[in-house]
Amino acid sequence: MNIYPFLRPALFALDPETAHTVTLKFLKAGQQLGLNSLFFPNPVSEPVNVMGLTFKNKLGLAAGLDKNGDYIDALAGLGFGFIEIGTVTPRPQPGNPKPRLFRLPEQQAIINRMGFNNLGIEHLLEQVQHTDFKGILGINIGKNFDTPLENAAEDYLIGLRKSYPFASYITINISSPNTQNLRQLQQSEELKNLLSALKQEQHILTTQHGKYVPLVVKIAPDLTETEISHIARLLQEFALDGVIATNTTLDRSLVSQHPLAGETGGLSGLPVKEKSTAVVKILAAELQGKLPIIAAGGIFSAADAQEKLAAGASLVQIYSGLIYQGPQLLADILQKI
Repeated sequence: MNIYPFLRPALFALDPETAHTVTLKFLKAGQQLGLNSLFFPNPVSEPVNVMGLTFKNKLGLAAGLDKNGDYIDALAGLGFGFIEIGTVTPRPQPGNPKPRLFRLPEQQAIINRMGFNNLGIEHLLEQVQHTDFKGILGINIGKNFDTPLENAAEDYLIGLRKSYPFASYITINISSPNTQNLRQLQQSEELKNLLSALKQEQHILTTQHGKYVPLVVKIAPDLTETEISHIARLLQEFALDGVIATNTTLDRSLVSQHPLAGETGGLSGLPVKEKSTAVVKILAAELQGKLPIIAAGGIFSAADAQEKLAAGASLVQIYSGLIYQGPQLLADILQKI
């Protein structure tokens, strides 16, 4: 039974950040009371092996929805093949001043300038250790806003070390537009130094923990073709395990007439679909199957998901589509892919 169309008007009448919290708490309560199975379809299991991991299906939840790992079990019950939590930073931080989250319903889009608001990695890992979830769990790590860019690697190394024993894979978020200068880490020398440090630490941690945890990098949709090609070469040079394409965009061309178009932050949702798919295609041509691509950005239907897979992705993630269409979107996608 799809109840979301009845709930959405009430949720959309609330401030977006309030609605976000209310929805997650509602899901968690339903899961704890055993009610969610009455409303959500049985999860589809069509296992696929990517990065040496067995995913229950190809559809995952993108980072950002559950920043602190507080709702893992409830979200897993919706049928995702994998869950990615975070972005989490070494120390807790409040994020940017409110309001910082905006809906553009006419364009099925969201603008956010959250700024990595989170309770810190210690809190997140405490939640992970108390979850019943046995599936694939990605932990998305970033740097604190007040850590100078030249010291960014230190923050990522803290995140890597602390999350390594608990993550199925770890995502290096260098593409959020809401932490000052963060995207500069996608540039050649900065990226080379960061990847070198992280891969060296991964080797050490593999020995220490007796297991190999894949490292993936999340990139922006606003890169030039030359920049994407260069990143693809560096990912291969340093033997990264995968790449997520893409984060939110700064491009406002498709929402320029909307009164909120001038709000600072990253734009997600349907307007980022074509840019994201274009990045996936360029990456696929450069990587030639040597690294898997996880596609995110503007997936609002099974056809959108299939388009990303046809472009060269091995897995797909949703976020904004879930906000606009609710859990039925998972069932629609999983029936087709």
